[in-house]
Amino acid sequence: MRFRLGYVAMTLNLEDCSPSGTVTVSTLEKLGDEKARLYRLRKVASKNIANTMRILRYNKAYNIKVYRFTSKLIPLATHPMVRGWNYAEEFKKELKEIGDFVKENDIRVSAHPDHYTVINTNSPKVFNDSVLDLEYHVEIFKAMGLDDYKYKLVLHTGGLYKDKIASIERFKENFIKLPKSIANRIILENDDKSFTAADVLGICKDLKIPMVLDVHHHYCNNGGEQLDDMLEDIFETWQQEYFNPKVHFSTPKSEKDYRSHADDINAEEFMKFISSASYINQDIDVMLEAKNKDSALLKLSDELTGYGNVKRINEAEFEIL
Repeated sequence: MRFRLGYVAMTLNLEDCSPSGTVTVSTLEKLGDEKARLYRLRKVASKNIANTMRILRYNKAYNIKVYRFTSKLIPLATHPMVRGWNYAEEFKKELKEIGDFVKENDIRVSAHPDHYTVINTNSPKVFNDSVLDLEYHVEIFKAMGLDDYKYKLVLHTGGLYKDKIASIERFKENFIKLPKSIANRIILENDDKSFTAADVLGICKDLKIPMVLDVHHHYCNNGGEQLDDMLEDIFETWQQEYFNPKVHFSTPKSEKDYRSHADDINAEEFMKFISSASYINQDIDVMLEAKNKDSALLKLSDELTGYGNVKRINEAEFEIL
């Protein structure tokens, strides 16, 4: 069994390299003039895009081939004030450069729309706004030339709305309403409060979409199910996909603040999970969700060399012996 490590959006090891610079609505409103607003947005977006390219080159140097794009690449892209701005055309060359680099190096990229993107909502407005946000993410992928559906969008099931069963059914009903360009990219993740891994696995089986297992969330929120009993079924939801099953892994910040992510990854707890997964003998990709981002990945990479049953192929790829 082999596994690869990835991280989310921001690198701590490159100076002045945030891909998530933004502008507040109040700042744009104060500018008043539309040309001034667009100038400000272009400046921020241009830097975000350039920094994303810098990060991808840095990742290549460290053999990191699993990476999550920020959702804030284009600031306020779906806000009514700037909705007519054709950012995809304006940054066509730069976005295509990113996409070409991703394809040439076979990098697994994804995005994780924010918590306000809710498919199982019972509000038509919230649903329509959620579709707009998903369309923005798809447009970015397309502008990059990443038209293949193997480049995914990670979502949570949504809210409970005081009735879990009805909320699950509404997710399925609303999912079917989504354009194919969106629906074919969605992968569903269990969350830390509402929908357990067992809940999400059932949804994914019914809709025939891949499931992202979040190990930390499972321990925060479960119905007594043992992870070992579900792993094979979870991994099987990826059977028709180009990339291997994807897992999210993080370490709790503390016993008191268990749901929050720690700065780094606890290597011992990580290896407990990997050892369990190895019995299925399925290669996987692990997105590390740690405050220290790429530094946490490289730290864990060094620590894993101390385990006798782990062979390090490079900084971000390993084999269980």
